[in-house]
Amino acid sequence: MNYATPLQDMQFVLKEIAGLDRVAALPGCEEATADVVAAILEEAGKFAGGVLAPLNQVGDRIGAKWQDTGADKIVTMPAGFGDAYRQFVENGWNGIDQNPEFGGQGLPRLVSAAVREMWKSANHAFSLCPMLTGGAIEALELCGSAEQKARYLPKMISGEWTGTMNITEPQAGSDLAAIRSRAEPRADGSYRVFGQKIFITYGEHDMAENIVHLVLARTPTAPPGVKGISLFVVPKFLVNADGSLGARNDAYCVSMEHKLGIHASPTCVMSFGDNGGATGYLVGKENEGLKYMFVMMNSARYAVGLEGLGHAEAAYQHALAYAKERVQSRAIEGSTDSVAIVQHPDVRRMLMLMKSQTEAMRALAYFTAAAHDAALHHADAAERQKNQAFVDLMTPVVKGWLTETANRIAYLGVQVHGGMGFVEETGAAQFMRDARITTIYEGTTGIQANDLIGRKIAREGGATLKTVIAEMRATQAELAAAADADARAVAAALATGIDAVEQAGAYIVAEYGANVREVAAGAVPFLELMGSVAGGWLMGRATLAALRRIAAGGTAPAELGAGATVDFCRAKLKTARFYADHVLAAAPGLARAIVAGGASVLALDEASL
Repeated sequence: MNYATPLQDMQFVLKEIAGLDRVAALPGCEEATADVVAAILEEAGKFAGGVLAPLNQVGDRIGAKWQDTGADKIVTMPAGFGDAYRQFVENGWNGIDQNPEFGGQGLPRLVSAAVREMWKSANHAFSLCPMLTGGAIEALELCGSAEQKARYLPKMISGEWTGTMNITEPQAGSDLAAIRSRAEPRADGSYRVFGQKIFITYGEHDMAENIVHLVLARTPTAPPGVKGISLFVVPKFLVNADGSLGARNDAYCVSMEHKLGIHASPTCVMSFGDNGGATGYLVGKENEGLKYMFVMMNSARYAVGLEGLGHAEAAYQHALAYAKERVQSRAIEGSTDSVAIVQHPDVRRMLMLMKSQTEAMRALAYFTAAAHDAALHHADAAERQKNQAFVDLMTPVVKGWLTETANRIAYLGVQVHGGMGFVEETGAAQFMRDARITTIYEGTTGIQANDLIGRKIAREGGATLKTVIAEMRATQAELAAAADADARAVAAALATGIDAVEQAGAYIVAEYGANVREVAAGAVPFLELMGSVAGGWLMGRATLAALRRIAAGGTAPAELGAGATVDFCRAKLKTARFYADHVLAAAPGLARAIVAGGASVLALDEASL
């Protein structure tokens, strides 16, 4: 399965939309110069296309395998995955944005977002292992003791050890108040952990020498509900005082799920304490585990949004290549011979839906990553707070909108292939199967949408949303004043979209307290509206940047290498115009569904369903 890194668009978005130069000016981010970033992207692209992508179909076909040997319960990865992981670790990719104090490279989130998009496009199943490790690293760094950080972080950042998060239980699902796993204190300060966790990504595998599990459980004195959950670090192998590996811990993968997709990613049922209790160590304070785990979950939610972006890019590339090669039927006019299907209007429409939305998704993901960097590193406290508020608002949008859109794009990829898309050998179906999980794990789209309208909008009276709307309107005004016809068309569609977001946002703020169920009925349509209009806003910024580039001759600054040519910039204008005409056009209808549609949902009784 071929994958070519879209370096030209990545560099354009990094420079012109996300503001790489501004990020590189932040304290602690100075090494992220344009030439360094260009070199990183080029090398990452080689690894993604040359090592990971060829394993994608292999992993899907063979899958990870679980076996009870009697002495142990093991998971064997598909051929090639272990070697690929060793190369991944040796090349330093695992620690690209991690703390240099523990062996990381300390590069900005903006840079790692672009690199991780490549892993996810090339091989979603492989990318999940470092993704979960990264979340575990972040949770331990923020909440762990000095001893825990020293013991686990260097090995996890290097990639020698991997990490997991163990949250979900069979009876609980997304209801974390129903967690039953327990942790009994020992005299030496450790705990004996008992319980079963399901859907644990890379809970067991043979690519690393140790796996550090972060596990939610209750202590004997814990209050009921979510207030009584603590977080424990439970390694597969205990770690001796000198850092060497000790005894095998009582934490085993007792079975593996048989899934629709991501077959090479072992989704494990983990059992803790079947042989007397798994040794665990409390992370942070007792009963505050859920707060700590949300650090990991928010990191994972953004990363899952990148998975959506990765699938969208890969599915588009696959469909475009097929459409250029597949000759079938005469053109509607102008030819008596059969033509490549890329010539047919409806195929072009589908391809442009795939391309335009993928580019909007990339813009939103990178823009949010840059805001995260500013929230972490900006010298001014007010700027840090402002950027963090934007990240908080957009995280459920990045997770929810990018993944829902990716599913539609993968579906279109199959449709472009026609009957051959339904045949596994072409590879189009794998994108659709693999992408399906992204709207489910780390919180379903409904959970993301309820978080967006409740915690991120209603709770603060829509303050951050109003700030974002004001920035959108500034871009729209600049577009409206442009001489270019495409820019003015984007401006008109964007104005309508912004009005729709403003109307729906005002409704949420006004009605959430008194009519929360009715408002919640429109939560997912609002997430869709917010994502599509935010994407349109950034496509508008891309339009303005492309016009500036064309006026200057179309070449990128020398430090970005080949960069954006005149042809690239002209294509960007057409893509933004298509997005305005075909995606932003839906905004008023979504606003109506949000404001007026909730009542019809609540009017339904079970007999009507």
